Amino acid sequence: MLVVELAFTPAPERLAARPAHRESLARLHGEGKLVAAGPWVDDRGALLVFAVDRPELEELLKEDPYYRGTPGVEVHAIREWSPIVGGPELA
Repeated sequence: MLVVELAFTPAPERLAARPAHRESLARLHGEGKLVAAGPWVDDRGALLVFAVDRPELEELLKEDPYYRGTPGVEVHAIREWSPIVGGPELA
């Protein structure tokens, strides 16, 4: 699994891109590629948990409007994660 941590600024472009971004998240969740996603309570960033490998994640990020140079959105970190409780069964 891969965890993506985002950092936000209040740029209006980010807010304009958010509906399309959230549609993408809903689709990925329905496909089983996204386990969970959501903003920090202070809306200064977000955390996304993906059940894909790194090459597929890179492609998914290219397709989402948030990650194509939208002002106000920065991928702060991408880290591999090995949950011991609550993770999906990965074959």
